[in-house]
Amino acid sequence: MSRCIKTVAAVSLLLMSTLVHAQRFPNVGRPATEQEIAAWDIDVRPDFKGLPKGSGTVAKGMQVWEGKCASCHGTFGESNEVFTPIVGGTTKEDSKTGRVAALADGRQPQRTTLMKVPTVSTLWDYINRAMPWTAPKSLTTEEVYGVTAYILNMAEIVPDDFTLSHENIEQVQRQMPNRNGMTTSHGMWELKGKPDVHNVACMKDCPTEATVRSVLPDAARNAHGNIAQQNRPFGAVRGTDTSKPPVTAAVSSGRRNELAVLDAGQARTPVAVAAPTATGGALAKQHSCVACHGATNKIVGPGFTEIAAKYKGDPAAESRLFDKVKNGASGTWGPIPMPAQSHVKDDDIKAIVTWIVGGAKQ
Repeated sequence: MSRCIKTVAAVSLLLMSTLVHAQRFPNVGRPATEQEIAAWDIDVRPDFKGLPKGSGTVAKGMQVWEGKCASCHGTFGESNEVFTPIVGGTTKEDSKTGRVAALADGRQPQRTTLMKVPTVSTLWDYINRAMPWTAPKSLTTEEVYGVTAYILNMAEIVPDDFTLSHENIEQVQRQMPNRNGMTTSHGMWELKGKPDVHNVACMKDCPTEATVRSVLPDAARNAHGNIAQQNRPFGAVRGTDTSKPPVTAAVSSGRRNELAVLDAGQARTPVAVAAPTATGGALAKQHSCVACHGATNKIVGPGFTEIAAKYKGDPAAESRLFDKVKNGASGTWGPIPMPAQSHVKDDDIKAIVTWIVGGAKQ
């Protein structure tokens, strides 16, 4: 009876606290709608909970791969130009044992995705969430199944005529080369597991203030263009202006919540990147062109001003560039091809091209 009274009292206090909070902060927040929750509830677990019904063939996946994936990952997933290889380093024997031998004997010089990933759900989920790089979440369910099947086919896990679906994906999981390579004996899974670090927690005479730091080596600071201009439309937007030297002012832990960017060992406030005055410049950001092209320098593809200089004085520049953007191209700026941007509206492509040819002025 005593415990019942204590429980009722605790619930009453909680309700009173909630009411006081609501009175102090009226109209702050609201319950998420079912549609809002559904838009974000897209993860696929290793037990395949959350996997949508559907299917896709290896042939379909190859078609999508060549049009939207090969420009970054190579025709056979072997490219090391933009990202590390996806396929390679696994054998049919690995599929039987569930452990990748090359991880133990070191005969493979570089670890590929298929060597490391233990679950096929991870492949499906990541492709569905984040690919292709310039248009994440734009693939259909059939295309995601197909691309996943094509990757598995390139790794000789499934045959050429295979159709991957929600009904057989669990059987495919039993063939993943590194399916037995996972471990749960670490601190992130089990509190009593083996820690990832060996630091001793401060228990007395602890410093009252600590400096929040993050190091970006000078040599790597602007190696791939200005980070502030390379934000994608999905996910958290963070990026410091790496075209400028780091700020020297340090910020204590007491102001940690005020930090938006940590850069080169010092805390700094967010860098205001001027919005393009031209519609084409705004569209270049909206459609993630800046993920591969810097304003003045090469990232994956050439900088916008470099393109403008190359086509200066060419009366057919706009029509030629429109075709390259719309349908893709290769060989003009090196070995990495320009993927087709057929998902972008023609009017938007025309505005972007006109802006580039005009000098890509910010």
